[in-house]
Amino acid sequence: MKTISHSIEINAPAAAVWEVLTDLTAYSDWNPFIREASGQVTVGQRLTLRMFPAGGKPMTFRPRVLAADPGVELRWIGHFVLPGIFDGEHRFTLTTTATGGTELLQAEKFSGLLVPFTAKTISATRQNFAALNQALKTRAESRSQPNPAPAPTATDQPR
Repeated sequence: MKTISHSIEINAPAAAVWEVLTDLTAYSDWNPFIREASGQVTVGQRLTLRMFPAGGKPMTFRPRVLAADPGVELRWIGHFVLPGIFDGEHRFTLTTTATGGTELLQAEKFSGLLVPFTAKTISATRQNFAALNQALKTRAESRSQPNPAPAPTATDQPR
C-alpha cells in the first residue's frame, strides 16, 4: 500500500470550496488534472473522470463514490481492470480554519498487485494533486470574494 497527499489553505469557506469541487461539469474550465468529469456526487454512484497527468497519457476512470459529506469530505474508489490489481481510494477532506478559510487535503491510498511496480507514476501524481489544489484554491477564492461596488455612472453624479 502507498499513500500520497497534498494540502493547501484556501481563503474561502468550506461551502464555497465544496461547490467548486462538486460541480463536475465545470472541471474543464479550471481543473488541470481531471479535465472531464460527469456523474452524481452521491454515495454509491459512479463518476466518469478523465485525467490528464502532466507528462503522461490521458486516462478515464469510473470510480464509485464512497462519501459525499457536503463541506467535509468527498471520497471515491477506482480500480484498474479488476479490484485488487491496482486500486485507488481518493479523498478530498475540507477542514474549516480558525480564520474561516478551508484547509483542503487531497490524498490517495493505492493498493493492489501492481503498486510495487508503479512507484514512479504514483510519485508523479502528487504533482498533479498540487496543480489541482492550486487551481481549486484560485477558483474558490475568486468566487467567494465580494463583488466590488460598481463605479458611478454619469447619471449617478450629483448635479
